[in-house]
Amino acid sequence: MPEAFVAGLDGQTRKKAIDILNDNLAEVIALTLAVKQAHWNLKGAGFIGVHELLDDVADRLRDGADLMAERAVILGGVARGTLEVAAETAKMEAYPVEEEDINAHIMALKDRFLTVGESVRKGMDAAGEAGDEDTADILTEVSRAIDKDAWFIGANASK
Repeated sequence: MPEAFVAGLDGQTRKKAIDILNDNLAEVIALTLAVKQAHWNLKGAGFIGVHELLDDVADRLRDGADLMAERAVILGGVARGTLEVAAETAKMEAYPVEEEDINAHIMALKDRFLTVGESVRKGMDAAGEAGDEDTADILTEVSRAIDKDAWFIGANASK
């Protein structure tokens, strides 16, 4: 394993944390692309508000991805954040690329946010159990942002 820039974590703990970070990095990259797909294609009542919201959401997701990727490298690993890796490893359901209806996009995104949020939360627990509380803390930060954005997006659904 390449040089790590942390003290107090053995190689096995670092490897486990790197794997957790990369698994969730793929999920967040896939979710970011789904958000942008919706941003570009949604139509309907409330368009501009949701369109602008989704740009902000994508920025926050990229920030979370950056935190996870950098932590993987700090631990002595490699950040696996390419489109190809995300397409191959993300477990999030494929996003419907032909969709235009704003409410369908809102529901599709909300479902995916809940799925990815659950993955990140499981990663938090696993990182803590492995003994890397700093990685668990980073995943907690990412989880909070995902939960908040799921709420922002879901609050736009038509009743």
